[in-house]
Amino acid sequence: MSLFTHRAYWRWSAGVQFARLPATMAPLAFTLLTTATTGSYRLGGVLMSVFVVAEMVCAVPVGRLLDRVGPARGLPALLLLTAAGYVVLALAAGAPAPVLVALVLLPGIAAGALSGGFRTLLADTVDDALLPRAISVDAMLLEGVLIGGPVLVALLDLAGTFVPLAAMAVACVAAAVLVPRRAGEPDRAESGDDVPAPRLAAYLPWLCCAFTVGLLLSTIEVAPLPLVQRLGAPATAAPVVIAVLSGASIAGSALYAWRGKTGDPRLFLGGFVAGGLVLAGDFGWPGLLASVAVIGGCTGPLVAATSVNLQRLLPKNRRSAGFSLSFTVQACGFGLGSLAVGVLPLWLAPVFGVFAAAIAGAMLVRKPARAIGTMSVTS
Repeated sequence: MSLFTHRAYWRWSAGVQFARLPATMAPLAFTLLTTATTGSYRLGGVLMSVFVVAEMVCAVPVGRLLDRVGPARGLPALLLLTAAGYVVLALAAGAPAPVLVALVLLPGIAAGALSGGFRTLLADTVDDALLPRAISVDAMLLEGVLIGGPVLVALLDLAGTFVPLAAMAVACVAAAVLVPRRAGEPDRAESGDDVPAPRLAAYLPWLCCAFTVGLLLSTIEVAPLPLVQRLGAPATAAPVVIAVLSGASIAGSALYAWRGKTGDPRLFLGGFVAGGLVLAGDFGWPGLLASVAVIGGCTGPLVAATSVNLQRLLPKNRRSAGFSLSFTVQACGFGLGSLAVGVLPLWLAPVFGVFAAAIAGAMLVRKPARAIGTMSVTS
């Protein structure tokens, strides 16, 4: 079956985009809410930080719970809890800061394993042959959600301060309605821990790939302004860097989807190494745009290859927790990359992403080339 006529996939895709949308809306929505009700935009930043920490800390434990009850059963409950958290936060706007900080924990805890749960359901929505293409198309749609979330908040805020949070709650409810229902869910939930998991060493190369994606991407996404100022360009040129990154990412994912094969992840890691070194080297506008384009073009394929190979390793009764761990590791990489931009010389920040990509590549080089090729085909 073609992916573009695969009705179950597009239902899954609609559900996961609705589930992702509130997280992309949250930073601006929290800031606008606290600025309007307390006069402090800083409180909005604190709320977002607490929200992200709650997501990261609880992602794996909540993912493990999803594995026990089954993602198709557990995801609607988590999404409704997340929606309730946004509603309660909106109703409590204007309350003392400690109260708001405590209330934002509810949507943060509930939302931590949503991505892992949806990714687990994708394994049963499309067959192995369509999986690389499905992940690549999803990566392209994710770019639209990342851009559209803040824009939607800015538009909804014109209708009222509380409207963006209400829309976030509605998006969670819509995602809950769209969660795929699977006939095999009871068997999966009852399987418990009977299936042994591979040793941690088997996952490390792929977790390192996920970490590298977050680490190197954050170097670009957080630092477009200093990158163009280093070249003597005005601040108005900063969006050009993000546009090239996003465009290259969409193009890379589109090409990867068209090929429909997993490919060798070491090729994409090599692109990260080359792009990161050129970015650190300050070779003017040609070097900046070329490095950003190479990194963006390799991002979607590397994410897809990592996801496919992780699915191959993870036992079915531990996929939600495993994918949640992968997304958490990637988020940690993004946070550390952002910190590197803030405290290190600009030329040195991309070097950490290069170093991480080289380590991930070295881990994969230890596997025979034939083994990696087989892994890609059978995944």
